[in-house]
Amino acid sequence: MGVHKWSLVALVLLNLGVFLINGLSTHNASTRPAIVNIGAIFTFDSTIGKVAKVAIEEAVKDINANSTVLRGTKLRLEMRSSNCSGFLGMVGALQFMESDTIAIIGPQSSVVAHIISHVANELQVPLLSFAATDPTLSNLQFPYFVRTTQSDLYQMNAVAEIIDYYNWRDVIAIFIDDDYGRNGVLALDDALAAKRCKISYKVGIPPGPGFGRTEVMDILVKVALLESRVIVLHVYPDMGYLMFSVARYLGMMADGYVWIATDWLSSSLDSSLPLPLEKMENMQGVVALRQHTPDSVEKKAFTSKWSKLTGGSFGLNSYALYAYDTVWIIAHAIDAFFDQGGIVSFSNDSRLSSGGFADLHLDAMSIFNGGKLLLDNMWKSDFVGLTGHIKFDSDRNLVNPAYDIINIIGTGIRTVGYWSNGSGLSTLTPENLYSKQVNRSSANQELHSIIWPGEVVTKPRGWVFPNNGKLLKIAVPLRVSYKEFVSQLPGTNMSKGFCIDVFVAAVNLLPYAVPYQFIPFGNGKENPSYTELVRLISTGVFDGAVGDIAIVTNRTKIVDFTQPYAASGLVVVAPFKKMNTGAWAFLRPFSPTLWAVTAAFFLVVGIVVWILEHRINDDFRGTPKRQVITILWFSLSTLFFAHRENTASTLGRIVLLIWLFVVLIINSSYTASLTSILTVQQLSSPVKGINSLKKTNDRIGYQVGSFAERYLLEIGIPQSRLVALGTPDAYTDALRKGSKNGGVAAIVDERPYIELFLSNQCTFRVVGTEFTKSGWGFAFPRDSPLSVDLSTAILTLSENGDLQRIHDKWLIRSGCSTDNSELESDRLHLKSFWGLFLICGVACFIAIFIYFCQVFRRFRNVARSTVDSDGSRSRRLQTLLSIIDEKKDPRDKKRQKVERSISDESKDCETGHDSEQR
Repeated sequence: MGVHKWSLVALVLLNLGVFLINGLSTHNASTRPAIVNIGAIFTFDSTIGKVAKVAIEEAVKDINANSTVLRGTKLRLEMRSSNCSGFLGMVGALQFMESDTIAIIGPQSSVVAHIISHVANELQVPLLSFAATDPTLSNLQFPYFVRTTQSDLYQMNAVAEIIDYYNWRDVIAIFIDDDYGRNGVLALDDALAAKRCKISYKVGIPPGPGFGRTEVMDILVKVALLESRVIVLHVYPDMGYLMFSVARYLGMMADGYVWIATDWLSSSLDSSLPLPLEKMENMQGVVALRQHTPDSVEKKAFTSKWSKLTGGSFGLNSYALYAYDTVWIIAHAIDAFFDQGGIVSFSNDSRLSSGGFADLHLDAMSIFNGGKLLLDNMWKSDFVGLTGHIKFDSDRNLVNPAYDIINIIGTGIRTVGYWSNGSGLSTLTPENLYSKQVNRSSANQELHSIIWPGEVVTKPRGWVFPNNGKLLKIAVPLRVSYKEFVSQLPGTNMSKGFCIDVFVAAVNLLPYAVPYQFIPFGNGKENPSYTELVRLISTGVFDGAVGDIAIVTNRTKIVDFTQPYAASGLVVVAPFKKMNTGAWAFLRPFSPTLWAVTAAFFLVVGIVVWILEHRINDDFRGTPKRQVITILWFSLSTLFFAHRENTASTLGRIVLLIWLFVVLIINSSYTASLTSILTVQQLSSPVKGINSLKKTNDRIGYQVGSFAERYLLEIGIPQSRLVALGTPDAYTDALRKGSKNGGVAAIVDERPYIELFLSNQCTFRVVGTEFTKSGWGFAFPRDSPLSVDLSTAILTLSENGDLQRIHDKWLIRSGCSTDNSELESDRLHLKSFWGLFLICGVACFIAIFIYFCQVFRRFRNVARSTVDSDGSRSRRLQTLLSIIDEKKDPRDKKRQKVERSISDESKDCETGHDSEQR
């Protein structure tokens, strides 16, 4: 009875579930209306608007004709023109709210999109724009705004990578001064900064018809006077064509200029049939970007019927494809919306009726209750359209952003490469690189050759010196010492010296004129601070600096240097004295430690050989006195390879062989060092180098204005020990006085100065080695193209020998003759021979170890075979000592072997005799 009851309950529940499921399905099917309203608002007669209108209408027709898309529901499209007016666009959007519109396509203008997005947010109606590329149209601010095209954030990244690819550093940006142009150029500025490039000049053009040819000419005349020759044009088509026309009239479409146009140009050209010949002539050599859409069967089919749709009046551009796909995004989202039980319903906004707006009759507008659900389905779009894969990433931008890079040549355009967010610049289409692991390094970036303005294929330099008569202000240090490097001609603004001649020679090699003037820097009483000079370049006070300026780390952080034209580095110079050989000169080759260790090893090796030979070699036996003499004589005689004693044991011979090799090396080293001491004049100085200076409390001199002061402080030398010196005479006086008499123990300065100083000062020498490596270069502001070109010129001077000839002209001196004297060489120390002594010591230890193993084995056999009951410790020790001291004849083994052989033969003979008798 109980089982029957529960079966009946389960059957009832099952029937109820089936009923509910069928009812729900019937409800979903019934909630699909026959028609849903969508709106479109954009400028019909614009370059983008006229192609978008045709594409949107065709998309609605294709969707309504396909019963599998909306499954019984049709799209009703209502379009309004905003005429690029934000006010009209807002009015049109409000009108859509009166007709139960659930989605709005457009606008094409970023300016209008900013305004309408507020309406879309309030009324919760998704706003899908196929052409508003302003990167500041953020989904955080406008959650109901859906960008169905690429953001200018990616386009400006592509422009920045093109500029970096050709190593240009400064660009000029001309843009339309509205949300579209201004925010696009801000994105370009950020992208260039990431590449260590910059926009050196921005020109904003007010939107509207009031800006004509005269105003454009005024702008371009100013641009022509600037240094940069790379111009990025981010405007609307009408203004862009006017710009090119005026630029050609002013000669700014000639060799040396670079014009980069954003995708406004490609979209205008693609939709123009035929191409405007006059306009094409004004744009020869221009590089432009076009939104990349991969080739597909669907795209080719749509392209082939485009002429029928338009009657051949205008062509197809990428924005038409994005507009077509936008309608399909709405269709797929509506279908998913209905599948999820969504209902098209609206409710009145109470704020409009209670906020004092009754006179405006806004009560007809209502909030779309299903707007949030429909919007979520749009973000989940995932299908293949005419523009490729339609899908949104985590930032709600379309995936796989990419651009074609085109070059305008003759009467057509040529694709020279592609840019994609994943691979950068490439000559392969982006879709061929999606599945590959692409290296974004600069070495893998590639474009086909471009024909630039002026019909040249050589990459333009990208900058020139301005034509406004401004001379470069080149600072020259006003030195009071070492004027051979740089000095000012009395009574003039001209300078001379080694550094000046190198700069002038390098400038003469440049393929263009460099207008400049030398400006002295310093008070003329002491050498100026070179660090301060470099800082003034970074702040724009000077346009560069020429002189003996060391390239050091803290300076390279704020300015750019040319290729070094002179090697430099810090060295230590100190007084010296000549050393006499003296009666005890023969002890100087070795340090005391090396002498002690060598003597100890002579004694150790003698003792080891004596131990190994004592039992079997008569030369190492005798009275204790005789044995001690033998040890000492044998060990010392090996120094001259004159030992009389022969070694009989194998271990002894091995030890002696290794020791004789060590003696050979020591002898050779001693002979070479002593020869150098006795034949070469030795110079001695208490200062051995920078490390010995750090360990003392002596005062150290440095040149005023040099970076040596900062270096010495950084390595831990206190300021109280540093003495600033200004002239070579001050160097001489301070070194002669010494540290204890108010002078200095040594001077730390750059090698070129020290070489010039020592050319006529024969009582001082460089001690130790050069402890920093640097060079001298000419300084210019960061990213200055002049530093790159001058570096190439300096390398040319070095290769053709002119740099050496300039050096010989200014810096060769013969006042102090160079002899063969040298500062005292370091003695030979134990560290140079410890490996040899280690090998010898290990050999001695192993030999002694093997020897005593043999002795203890003999001792164990003797102790085992003895029958003596006295097993005391003293008795065992006496036995061990007797074994060590006993005489062992090396011929015993041979004699025993012969006797054993004779005994065996005798036994064989006896055995044979007995057999015969038997």
